[in-house]
Amino acid sequence: MTYVFDPSERASRELAPGVMARTFWGERMLMAVVDLEPGAEVPLHSHPHEQCGIVLEGRLELTIAGKSRWLEPGAVYVIPGGVQHSARAGDEAVRVLDVFSPVREEYKY
Repeated sequence: MTYVFDPSERASRELAPGVMARTFWGERMLMAVVDLEPGAEVPLHSHPHEQCGIVLEGRLELTIAGKSRWLEPGAVYVIPGGVQHSARAGDEAVRVLDVFSPVREEYKY
């Protein structure tokens, strides 16, 4: 069994135009390193999974339950399951780390 991974060796998956994710998972949670090109958007959506994350690089406009806020590196967010949310990168590339519980099966690849 593998316990340590090099993210640069993991294939990326396009979640939306200009939004690429590399995912890693265990039995009960999934982690995604998500890169957004400048101006890229994750459309409004919801899912039953709890989601939390941290902005690693760039500025991200995050809308949760109709409330929008610009987040800087180091900002942490928590999104309960079933709550609508969306995201948009600013004028520069953005990198976030998202964690989902339970595992999003559609993100395993």
